[in-house]
Amino acid sequence: VQLVESGGGLVQTGGSLRLSCAASGLYFDDYSIGWFRQAPGKEREPISCMGVEDGITYYPDSAKGLFTVSSDNAKKVVYLQMNNLKPEDTATNVCSARNRILVDLDESASDGWNEAMAYWGKGTLVTVSS
Repeated sequence: VQLVESGGGLVQTGGSLRLSCAASGLYFDDYSIGWFRQAPGKEREPISCMGVEDGITYYPDSAKGLFTVSSDNAKKVVYLQMNNLKPEDTATNVCSARNRILVDLDESASDGWNEAMAYWGKGTLVTVSS
């Protein structure tokens, strides 16, 4: 399984970016795709978790209203739309995947995502200038 993120870059405060996570080497419908971010000097935090087959997406309370996840299942790509970015949103954004068929998980609880994800991309850096 390979996950490759793209779409990061430098953006001004208030700007928007759409990140992409391209997956390969997996039967896409069996997976959930998670987005996480890690700001400099901070721990990795979850942003979203989406079941590919049904499109049901969960966001932790800290991320609700800030991000929108969508997918193009035919292309095996998951998108993360980021709007109204602020300097504190500067972080490396990483996508991840887990086989939801093999391992059952209550995906509505974001505190279980980090340990549940089996595959990780290398991340794409988002830098927000003030």
